[in-house]
Amino acid sequence: MRKFIILALLVGLVALYGCTTTQKGAGIGTVTGAGLGAIIGHQSGKTTEGALIGGAVGGLGGALIGEQVAQKFCPTCGATYPSDVQYCPKCGTELQWKK
Repeated sequence: MRKFIILALLVGLVALYGCTTTQKGAGIGTVTGAGLGAIIGHQSGKTTEGALIGGAVGGLGGALIGEQVAQKFCPTCGATYPSDVQYCPKCGTELQWKK
């Protein structure tokens, strides 16, 4: 149990610093999914299997959500772009974050 807490804290620190929104979502989803999977798996005597399945599903779900959050849009033409693009390639307008 102590190893899991240390791992969760390390993943939490990584999620806060220097990662893209997609990576943050995947990290948080993995930890949350693994924790919930372990709890559910423990009830049937399969804690490890539950944690592995929960972590995989949580990571995938978190990455998908993080990817959608990290998008910008052009207020002039309405096109959507990844977070690393600053100006619209079509019209040159500065992009804004989706809310």
